[in-house]
Amino acid sequence: MNGSRSRGGTLSPEALARYEHDGFFFPLDVLDPEQVAAMRTQLEDFEERYESHPAVGHGAFRTSCHLFLPFLDNLIRHLAILGPVASILGEDLLVWGTSFFTKEPQSADYVAWHQDLNYWGLDARDEVTAWVALSQASVESGCMRFVPASHIKEAAHADRPARGAMLSRGQELIKAVDDHQAVNAPLLPGQMSLHHGLTFHASMPNRSDDRRIGFAIRYIKPSMRQAGGERGVATLVQGEDRCQNFELAPRPQSVAAPEDIAMWQRAVKIQDQINFRDMKNPTDGEGH
Repeated sequence: MNGSRSRGGTLSPEALARYEHDGFFFPLDVLDPEQVAAMRTQLEDFEERYESHPAVGHGAFRTSCHLFLPFLDNLIRHLAILGPVASILGEDLLVWGTSFFTKEPQSADYVAWHQDLNYWGLDARDEVTAWVALSQASVESGCMRFVPASHIKEAAHADRPARGAMLSRGQELIKAVDDHQAVNAPLLPGQMSLHHGLTFHASMPNRSDDRRIGFAIRYIKPSMRQAGGERGVATLVQGEDRCQNFELAPRPQSVAAPEDIAMWQRAVKIQDQINFRDMKNPTDGEGH
């Protein structure tokens, strides 16, 4: 499953064929050591400064914070990410959302086996997630795990909230996954993996002494729609949006500017309504 380590450009025919067969591909280089160190510093500085912020403090920012953090808006437009994603989806690209999956040192937090598109309320499957490591994602620290060729069709899920479960609903596959089929996807800081929204994936707790910080970017074709007629918020990062199925967010110009926070709150509210649409007593927020 190891991918090309060349920086930028498109996926090779061999890599694209592997992605299409397996539903995932890794590793691909995005940021050099200096760049990823600077990115992590900016993130942790923001976390410290805004911990008590009434809107984004206490981890609430972890969903779609590219809408109000310029350094993450820059990351979702990075050519080393867009090139490989465009190889799969084409030149016109929207970002539907982003999520931080941060596991603190020696944390019991985990992500159960699941499929993303099962919950997102999108009307098609033209989606790719770029999962960018801002710290080392090793087997010890709880790297991503995938099941090859599991992205062919949707599988049944159940909500099983539990202590340490990082997904918003505690969602997981009803049918148990054979652990022998799973492939670990370790990444160095600054590398990324790509996976399809129906690929079975999960991650184990962080048993290391450093934070495991992953930033998931959800790319879609502009032709995608929110099921049920909801017009969500998206970000045009490359090409054109000829379909206008989403409200396009402007680029943030400063950290946590009030107008960008308002856009973010609207986007997250819509996402929550979709993610929790069939729950009797939904909780607030993504819980990532």
